[in-house]
Amino acid sequence: MRIEKKIWTDYFDKVASGDKNFEFRPVDFDCKPGDVLVLNEYDPKTKAYTGRSIERKVTYVTKVDAEKFYPKESISKYGLQIISFRPD
Repeated sequence: MRIEKKIWTDYFDKVASGDKNFEFRPVDFDCKPGDVLVLNEYDPKTKAYTGRSIERKVTYVTKVDAEKFYPKESISKYGLQIISFRPD
């Protein structure tokens, strides 16, 4: 399946360079390994698509109920972060 989503310019550049190899998204669509994620660059300053897009094959998906692991107060106060890593 091909899934198209918008991505802001700063994040698009990080994906294109290979520095960013993940997405943090609400679970409002179905996505599974083997799908192709098409990221269409969107400039939030001009509120318009730039015309650039990039495709990435989905290799892993996990859905998390953050409140199962962390108190709601901590999430509200600090937010959540995604950490990407790879073996050296």
